[in-house]
Amino acid sequence: MIKNLSENQITLHVIKALKENKKNEFELIVDELQPYDIAQIYENLPEKHRTKFLLYLNIDLLAKLIEELNRDQQIEVLNKLGIEKTGKVLDLMDNDDLASLLDDLSPEKMEALLAGMKLEESKIVQDIMNYPAETAGRLMTNRFVWIRDYYSVREAVDKLKTFAEFAETINYLYVIDHDRKLVGVVSYRDLLIAEPQEIIRNIMYERVISVSVTTDQEEVAHIIQKYDFLAIPVVDENETLMGIVTFDDMIDVVMKEANEDIEKLSASGKSIDFDTKAFVASYRRLPWLILLLFIGLVSGSIISSYQATLEKVVALAFFMPMISGMTGNTGTQSLAVVVRGLISHDIDKKTVSKLVFRELLVGAIIGLSCAILISLIAYFWQGNPILGLVVGCSLFFTLIIGTLAGTVIPLILYHFKIDPAVASGPLITTLNDIFSLVIYFGIATMFIKHLM
Repeated sequence: MIKNLSENQITLHVIKALKENKKNEFELIVDELQPYDIAQIYENLPEKHRTKFLLYLNIDLLAKLIEELNRDQQIEVLNKLGIEKTGKVLDLMDNDDLASLLDDLSPEKMEALLAGMKLEESKIVQDIMNYPAETAGRLMTNRFVWIRDYYSVREAVDKLKTFAEFAETINYLYVIDHDRKLVGVVSYRDLLIAEPQEIIRNIMYERVISVSVTTDQEEVAHIIQKYDFLAIPVVDENETLMGIVTFDDMIDVVMKEANEDIEKLSASGKSIDFDTKAFVASYRRLPWLILLLFIGLVSGSIISSYQATLEKVVALAFFMPMISGMTGNTGTQSLAVVVRGLISHDIDKKTVSKLVFRELLVGAIIGLSCAILISLIAYFWQGNPILGLVVGCSLFFTLIIGTLAGTVIPLILYHFKIDPAVASGPLITTLNDIFSLVIYFGIATMFIKHLM
């Protein structure tokens, strides 16, 4: 019915069905859509049609819709649903998504929503909310299939069929003992190729890669990426199976962490997007920029202290923006490499030493190449080989220092348990401006007699 229609055309068909009270036609349309598409249609609907749109959706689709909306829209939808319907919808939502939603509500609103849920589901969500933020415990779900090690393959398949709709993933079945401790894992593929009467303990993998409920979410993402898992089990300190973290949740985490790092690298601080108000965006950017403004005054004082040198050789001023700009650029490049590497690599002394030496070599190669080029330009422009030597040597040393600054600063912050992304691009650029100007004018002053 809607196979070849665009999103706008589908939205128009939905509006038409709502206007004409054709619920059956409406259901035929949404049954063909993914939850994300349903959420996009809801966002594009005029306000007058939204209540009926929600009324026509079944409980399962309402739960999936809410999971795809932003926080304000989630609250809007919950407010439009009745108390009884809200409780049923919350029961079907993924535990981790619901815990995240409830975290942003007032205590009174949170208690009211929890009270409308099934007691078992409410307790699970509250247990998840007790774990620290940004840990595996906060991301895990209890919607998975577990089996006993004494089950036969036939019994395991029967249980999988029973709980297939309930589970977030059926790629893995987790094996527990009588104390609910994780003792093994069986893949769906293992069950398909095994004989029906085979006992699970004979085909399961006993070396199970798992994470603790307190493991940081970035480390969880790293493990899933390293082993190419679709899900990973979460255990407590006693190795009791508490839940699983799925691959799709990790994608959300990686995207969120990447956005946060980009915000910090650009010194914009908290989240700023297309919808952020001008006053709010300015307020969030100002603290960093004011700090950089005062640091930048140091650059001005350096230039002022070398005023006599500039007055004697005016040509030096021509190369000054290039020297400071190139130093800042190479520092920002190194910073991006380090921040990205800290996410995907285990950091130890050997790795750090190798990285610093590599970046030192990179800085030297880049510096030498650029220094030779700019020396020739300066010489042919002014006909003064000493000027070419001064500019070239200055650029060589400043590019090495800029590269090392972009490498060492985030590593130092990482060592002291500070998010290295706070070593933002503008900060390193400003610091490198100071380094480059000191080196440039220092070398120029040494050769001042030969430049005049």
